[in-house]
Amino acid sequence: MAEQLSMGKREHMEVAFVVGESYEVKVRNHRVVVDQPSGLGGQDTAPTPTELFVASLATCVAFYAGRYLTRHGLSRDGLSVSVEYQMATDRPARVAAVRLTVYAPADLPAERRAALSAVVSHCTVHNSLIQAPSVAIDVV
Repeated sequence: MAEQLSMGKREHMEVAFVVGESYEVKVRNHRVVVDQPSGLGGQDTAPTPTELFVASLATCVAFYAGRYLTRHGLSRDGLSVSVEYQMATDRPARVAAVRLTVYAPADLPAERRAALSAVVSHCTVHNSLIQAPSVAIDVV
């Protein structure tokens, strides 16, 4: 893992137990909380880690779309991303399928749609799913 981390800039986050099934993630000067639905022992005070995982993909796609539009002098007004996902029914527990729909601004020229599609399909999170990172988990 140390070799993998030496390839690029190292980033860091901390996750700490809060109460019940909730945890706080510290990212730079930001705080994000995760929880579980009440039916799974949580208080449903925040998204689940899986929901944040899917949301990270959707927001990355939206970010890349927005950058594309700005780079080409086009408005971001009306840009949105809708996402649906399914959990696997077998083991291991995981997200089995994700479908994202990018709603481009109404004034996006038709000849720009294919390029926008190509750009958003190469966002960092999507690339990380296609070319999975190495993951090491140490318990100390």
